[in-house]
Amino acid sequence: MIGTESFLNMPLLAYADEIEAPVLLIHGEKAHSRYFSEDTYKKLKGDNKELMIIPGASHTDLYDQVDIIPFDRITTFFEENLN
Repeated sequence: MIGTESFLNMPLLAYADEIEAPVLLIHGEKAHSRYFSEDTYKKLKGDNKELMIIPGASHTDLYDQVDIIPFDRITTFFEENLN
């Protein structure tokens, strides 16, 4: 069985600048891991990327609070970029 320890040593954003596919990052403003999406967004190249920070939301708020999930913007992003 192969362990996952090797992933712990892998800098996760090392190749982010090689991604050519559209990327939509959605994070809550109060999420403890928000920095990761912000750092990722900065490393991505091209104009087919978007970072959405949802005001007042925590990490888990975006799991099931359908009143704050930006479904319209998500739909638009996919329609614009996945043709």
